[in-house]
Amino acid sequence: MKSTLTIRPMRATDNPKVAQVIRTVMPEFGCVGEGYSIEDPEVDAMFEAYNGDKSCFHVVVNEQDEAIGCGGIAPLDGGDGTVCELKKMYFLQEARGHGLGGQMIDLLITEAKRLGFQQCYLETVTRMESANALYQKRGFKLLEKNMGCTGHSGCDSFYVLNL
Repeated sequence: MKSTLTIRPMRATDNPKVAQVIRTVMPEFGCVGEGYSIEDPEVDAMFEAYNGDKSCFHVVVNEQDEAIGCGGIAPLDGGDGTVCELKKMYFLQEARGHGLGGQMIDLLITEAKRLGFQQCYLETVTRMESANALYQKRGFKLLEKNMGCTGHSGCDSFYVLNL
């Protein structure tokens, strides 16, 4: 199955499937309600939200070219412009365990450097154990508190990577 899953830039036509990925994965980990990114207004229009010159969004697609995973970067809300945030990186069960999380992070970090960011920040929850392990494996350092003004008060783990 691994060879049939690929990562590509998001298209506007991916919006409904990406929203479905986010709305499927987050409840698996109890991340529903105020304070979680599932409530962000951009969830239904991710292509438009990440189609700027300082952001990007990619999808993991299956053999039917349907989005089954996603992730992106954008300037950190409330940041100084030198920090991007790794945002909305979620994978349906069928996309997990194929090494795509690491590939997605590597791709997004490469993009962040190309866009001139000096640091990459992210927020998650401790119960997403595999994700936390992956971030640490990729060199992200755990912070004591959040950065910026993301509005995601439900998150309890904050990481940064110097680029």
